[in-house]
Amino acid sequence: MEEVYFKEDELNWQTHPKSQTTRIKILLSKQKQGAGVSCALVSSKKGSSIPEHVHEESEDIIYTLSGKAKVEIVGYGVYDLVPGTLARVPKNTKHRIFDVEIDFLAYDVFSPAVF
Repeated sequence: MEEVYFKEDELNWQTHPKSQTTRIKILLSKQKQGAGVSCALVSSKKGSSIPEHVHEESEDIIYTLSGKAKVEIVGYGVYDLVPGTLARVPKNTKHRIFDVEIDFLAYDVFSPAVF
């Protein structure tokens, strides 16, 4: 039977693949649960950043839970990431998170799944 229920506190943080100063906790994945989307928590400490990168096949939906940072979505603009904001990065679009002013926590969804 497929896993359909998960407890966040039972999952482990790991280093973000794009930034040594950022952690990611994978909540739902294609590899582990066979899901069509990937869901994760992303945590960055004050002063850290995630360099410019692209997800060629997936949209990246970033919902800010706490903290303060900026996201640049190339071709669209620079936006504040504060609690209650959502940024949608279209597939195959360069983007980066930078200027983390306050420890940052976001719920990140990739559609279709990237991990």
